[in-house]
Amino acid sequence: MTRWPIPAPMQRALELARDAAAAGEVPVGAVVVKGGAIVGEGYNRPRADHDPTAHAEIAAIRAAARSLGDERLSGCELWVTLEPCAMCAGAIAHARIGKLYYAASDPKGGAVEHGPRVFEHKQCLHRPEVYSGMGEGEAGELLRGFFKERR
Repeated sequence: MTRWPIPAPMQRALELARDAAAAGEVPVGAVVVKGGAIVGEGYNRPRADHDPTAHAEIAAIRAAARSLGDERLSGCELWVTLEPCAMCAGAIAHARIGKLYYAASDPKGGAVEHGPRVFEHKQCLHRPEVYSGMGEGEAGELLRGFFKERR
């Protein structure tokens, strides 16, 4: 099996996921990129913020919207270490993100290729291009290690 180099935005998302793990949060990191530059980033913080919506994708989308001064993130890419849940997939659609890249699939809580498959519904007003698997091994190792320590 050939392993390709992990693109810089996913490398940054993985660094953020490590930061989340160090803070005791589920290790998920995300970055929003526009024109090759990171315009927003975040990692999971539900416990620290006492906020069930404080997922990495939401933090990155909020930061990018503030940075760009626009709630529409057309032409942006979202790079995240784990398949987005239904809430985050909905936020991706509402933000009009053009491309979604995620590392590891999430058969239990994902909503892109698993579960509700949010972008496949006719009610979904925007569907990003979706790419998966870049950095999957690294993201999976982070998640497995995190949960193994807690069992």
